[in-house]
Order: sequence, then structure tokens, then C-alpha cells
Amino acid sequence: MNPRPREGVKLPGKLLPLAQPVSRVNIQPMDIVYISKLRVDAVIGIYEWEKRIRQTVELDLEMGADIARAAASDRIEDTLNYKAVAQRVGGFIRDNPFELVETLAERVAELIRTEFNVPWLRLRVSKPGAVKGARDVGVIIERGERK
Repeated sequence: MNPRPREGVKLPGKLLPLAQPVSRVNIQPMDIVYISKLRVDAVIGIYEWEKRIRQTVELDLEMGADIARAAASDRIEDTLNYKAVAQRVGGFIRDNPFELVETLAERVAELIRTEFNVPWLRLRVSKPGAVKGARDVGVIIERGERK
């Protein structure tokens, strides 16, 4: 068995540095606070008939957070309050018409990142029944930096 070279791994024409031992790497874990299957009645669609009715959209949210402080204190003030997020998102969607699911997703992501100081989120927005033969259709977006 050959000992591992100290200067790194030699590839044709390149010298790659050795990876740092895990004990020296400073990785901050990102916890995720999530909301699953949040249903909101919205004015959404491109057709005139859709602009006169409300249709249900469904959201799945994964939001980056550091829950260590909340876990230590056991206080709602120290965490990302998923009930407050759900109420704010629901009100925002109910109060604003959208033509595209893509626009709704972008605006909701911007609202959450700005108002709740969320560094990263993954958002799935679906419109059940929008396509005949499909349970639902929609988009999944990620915004921000996941560490």
C-alpha cells in the first residue's frame, strides 16, 4: 500500500490539493423549516374565464433556517414561524391576481426571502386540474444560497 502523497493528487498536467480533514472544515449546517400542501384559492390564469374565478393552488415550501437558538430557548420568537409564513403567503396570493404559476412562485419566493430573512428556499407551486389527465402541473424553484 502506497502512502498518500503530501502535496496532493497528481493527474496528467495537474496537481490537485488534498481535501481538508473534516475536523478542519467549518461547515454551517442549514436546517429546513417546511410547509407541505398549503392550499390557497387564487385568481390565476391566462384565460378571461380564469380571471373571473378563484382556483386552488398548492404550495410546498422548504426554507433554510438556523433552528439552534429556538431549540435552546424553546421560544417561538427565536425561530422561523411557519404559521406566520403561511398566513402571509396565503394573504398575498388571495389579494393579488396572477396569470402564470411562474410569476406567483417568483413573487412568493421574493416575499419570503425579504420579509422573513430566509437565505434559501425551495418552492413548489402546483395548479391541480389545470391539464386534463394530469393530477396537477406547476413549477419548482430554488432561490438563494444553500450552505
